[in-house]
Amino acid sequence: MKAIDYIVLVVALLLIVLIMMQESKDNIQDAFSGEKTDLFKNQKQRGIEKVMSLITAGVAILFVILTFVATVIPR
Repeated sequence: MKAIDYIVLVVALLLIVLIMMQESKDNIQDAFSGEKTDLFKNQKQRGIEKVMSLITAGVAILFVILTFVATVIPR
């Protein structure tokens, strides 16, 4: 394995951790009861939620770029 493969692995794990740390806006009970509430769905992200969202987007873009580079570089 090349060094870029290890970097892609670390970035992938970081992306998974960042996604798992974010708060979900969906309620699992609504899926089973059929109830649909949109009370808090249209609120803008603020504070740490916005920062986490931006960091997650950045890491996701980095992951895509690194994966592309890892596939282009010959072994």
